[in-house]
This record gives sequence, C-alpha cells and structure tokens, in this order.
Amino acid sequence: MPEEDLVELKFRLYDGSDIGPFRYSPASTVAMLKERIVAEWPKDKKIAPKAAHDIKLINAGKILENSKTVGQCRAPFGELPKGVITMHVVVQPSLAKAKTEKKVDEAPRKSFCLCAIL
Repeated sequence: MPEEDLVELKFRLYDGSDIGPFRYSPASTVAMLKERIVAEWPKDKKIAPKAAHDIKLINAGKILENSKTVGQCRAPFGELPKGVITMHVVVQPSLAKAKTEKKVDEAPRKSFCLCAIL
C-alpha cells in the first residue's frame, strides 16, 4: 500500500494526553485500533482499560462501531490533507462489574414508608 494512502491517527485520553500518532491502513477496523490503544496505554494512569471492549472511540461526535473500518469512520469535512486525525478515547467499566457493584450498594438500603395523619 502506498505511503500516502495511510491515515494518521492519535488518540486523546481523558486527561488530555495523547497516544500516538500512528499510521493505519483505511481497511483497519475500529476493533484493531482499540487493541492497539490497550497495548499502548500509559502505565501511570489511574483509569485503565482491561480489554478492548472497555473502550469507546469517538470521532466527529460519533461513537465508532467495532466492525467499521478507518476509511468508513473518517469525517469528510474539516480534515487537512496529510493531517493527523484525533479520536477521543472513553474508558467504561464492563457491564458485569457495574451490575455487581450496584447489587452490593443496594443490599444495605431498606425502604420504609411512613405516613402521619394529624
């Protein structure tokens, strides 16, 4: 693949720091990008994804689907030729962990209904 066909991407983290830039083929999938982000994640961050499914990528205000390719996700407006595209990374805990924590939090609470008529 010619060098000029590659897309240059960097990934902006929650604290404003970046991972990248890296060059990708337009045929690369979003799932591949997520795997790379997990592998390159800085070790000194408090919040870190455990796996690729803990990450959401946002480009041009849209959450990108794992099955889409980089070529399909590029926004056609506002891009400079040979410019670096910044994608935002959001880390979300897995649903199983969130449900477990929610059940633990709800257990000690008890509802009481009190009515007083004077």
